This record gives sequence, C-alpha cells and structure tokens, in this order.
Amino acid sequence: MTEGVVASARITHETGSLDDLTAASPESQRAGVSELLSVPEVEEAYVLSTCNRVEAYVVAPSADAAAPALGRFFAAAPEDVVVQSGHDASLTHLLEVATGLDSVVLGEDQILGQVRTARDDARAAGGIGDLLEPAVEKAIHVGERARAETEINEGVVSLGSAAAKLVAETVGVDGALALVVGAGEMGRLAAESLTAYGAERIVLANRTVERAEAVLADVDVPGDAVGLGSLATVAPRADVVVTATGSAEPLLGPGELGGREQVVVDLGQPRDVDPAAGELPAVTVYDMDDLEAVTRRTRQLRADAAAEVEAMIDEEYERLDGAFKRARADGAIAAMYESAERIKRREVETALTRLESAEAGERAEIVESMADALVGQLLAAPTKSLREAAAEDDMETIAAALELFDPEFGPDGRAADAERADAGVAVEDD
Repeated sequence: MTEGVVASARITHETGSLDDLTAASPESQRAGVSELLSVPEVEEAYVLSTCNRVEAYVVAPSADAAAPALGRFFAAAPEDVVVQSGHDASLTHLLEVATGLDSVVLGEDQILGQVRTARDDARAAGGIGDLLEPAVEKAIHVGERARAETEINEGVVSLGSAAAKLVAETVGVDGALALVVGAGEMGRLAAESLTAYGAERIVLANRTVERAEAVLADVDVPGDAVGLGSLATVAPRADVVVTATGSAEPLLGPGELGGREQVVVDLGQPRDVDPAAGELPAVTVYDMDDLEAVTRRTRQLRADAAAEVEAMIDEEYERLDGAFKRARADGAIAAMYESAERIKRREVETALTRLESAEAGERAEIVESMADALVGQLLAAPTKSLREAAAEDDMETIAAALELFDPEFGPDGRAADAERADAGVAVEDD
C-alpha cells in the first residue's frame, strides 16, 4: 500500500466568488491531475472541478510535502479563499461533498455523478492509487446510501431546478418562452423544471444540436434545438433565460438581451452572461449567489435528513480509516517477514555449507552461530532506533518496543502457554 497521507485544498461557493472559481479552474480535471502529478512529491491526485467548487486532493509523504503542489495549483486565486485540509479533514470533506452536504442545494443529486466523472478522469491520468481509490469509492458509496436511506434529496435537488423555482417565485413561468443554454445535466434539469412550472415552449441551445434534440425528446412541451450560433436570434424573443455551460467566454450580453422584459439566471462557470446585461432596465440577471434564498429553505426542510447523513459519514469514515490502518499494518508485517525470510535463507545456506565439511563436534557450534547471526541481523535496526530514542528521551518509542518485543513472548513464555492451552494441554500457574 502507498505510504503517505492525503492532503487537499479547495475553493467552493462558500469560500470564494465566481471569479475566484474561474481563476482556479484547470483546463480540465484530467489536466489538473497531470499537473499535480508532475510534482515529484505527489504520488496520487484527484481533481473535482464544477461550477461551485474546485478541489484538489493529493497523496504525499506528509502534509508539508503536499503544500507546494497544492499552492501552485491554486496560485491564480487569492490565498484567503483557499481552504487547505490535512488527512482526516480531507477525507471527511470528500464524503460530505458526495452526499450533497456541501452543495449550494443541500443534497443535490448532480454532484454524485460529478464525483464519479472526476474519478474516471483521475484514473485516466494515472492519479488514482492505493489511498485515493478506496477513498473516492467510499465517497460514492456514502453518497448513494445517503440518497437511498434518507430524504436528503427530496424537493429541489439541483441548481437547474433551483433556478426554475427562483424564476417561478419572482416573475412566474406560466406561458413563457424559455431559453436554456447548455444541454448538460444542469441544462436538462432546468428545462424539465421550467416545463413543470408552466413554460409554454423551450428553446434549447447547445454546441451540438443533436445533444439538445436528445434532451428535448424527454421534455413534455414543444421545443426547438438550436446551435450556439443562433443565440443572437432566439435570445431576444425569450421571456426566461437559464444558462449552464462551461464556456470560457460569456455567450450573451447587452447585444442579445434587453429588447423586452427578461429574467436571466446565469449558472455558468465562468459566467455565461456579461455582467453588463444586468444593467439594462428590462433585464434582471440572477447568479448562483441569488439562489441562496431558495436553497436556504431547502436546508431548513432537510435539517433532520442532514443530521442522519452526518452520522452516516462518521460511521463510514471510521470504516475507511480502519481499512487504511489495517492495510498499513499488513504492509509493514509483510515487509518484516520478507526481510526476515531473506536473512534466514542467507544464514541457512551459510550454515549448510559449513555443515557439509564440519566434524560432529562442530555442528552444534555452527547451528548456534547461525542462530546468533539471525538474532543479530533481525534486531540490528530496532536496536539502533531504540538507542536513538533513548538519546532523545523518547519514552513512547521505547514503551512501544517493549510491547512489540515482549521478553516473555517465546517458547518459554506466554506464546507457548497459549499454544498449549489452545491444544487442550493444562498450563500450571507460576
């Protein structure tokens, strides 16, 4: 098993602005993992980048060794918006993310798929190994449990549905022509939610029209699928606009909006809508910060479910941590046995060679010499460590050694007594 610890750093909707998230976002999750792995101290890496968060997890020999790689990864963002965590806090946070406890919309479902996609990207970049593989798989498992066993995802379950609810509660959606920009999961959920709130027609704009057509096939109102090149034509006619793309540049601005009363919800990261559009008298632009009123009510309704999920996370983290500790112990034990086996083979070969030409009276001396060599070589490393510990007044190490190398543990001590007892042989008290 990989020796080392997990360390992480992140910017989320709670710690930074949309601009901060944009500055920290890697070209892709796979590229982010490759960047982290380029640092010699980093053995494993996992990057989760969404519209609400940019998170990087690494495995390194220590948290101090991981710090430079994480610092360089987030160098483009202000230092005060980046949260860094050590081993336990990093893994616990990853479980919280997968369950939706750390989402804008408490318990949202979309994040679980994003955690899976990030896992696949990290695997493709060679970033997932002995520590992060079980950690991410545990996060996915806990996320599935939370949604199956609690009501954490009842009601508004995504930013897309929260956006539709916000519009419905502020200006209404009945009879509206709604433009949705982006046919990803968030765009799909926005289209379905706008339909549920009474939109009369949906126009879905996407880079690939075929993908937009596939999404519209599942929407229960008339709709049109168009390419992004048609935005200048369709945007002026829309009553409601919801954008959810990963475009590097704004797709809509004052030139496409403002000819009529319009409500726009920008879920893009970076921004899909030029902030200047919000200055137009006829246009009201909402962003993710404006969804807080909707999501706050959701949090209140799901408070009991959230408490259940937190208890679930504690339980599952204990299992994960226990598995890590067992794996570390098993690795150390295997290494000790392997080392002892090499020493044994070498000394046995030496003894057998000497025995071939030895006189009868010399054989006991040869066997005893072999035993002395075995003991000396096996205890050389712990002896050196104990002397260094004594020089440093490190009594904990000395106490641990006394427990590990129990003088009474052997053929004449408690181990032999235990073996005889297991075999049904009576053992007399001293």
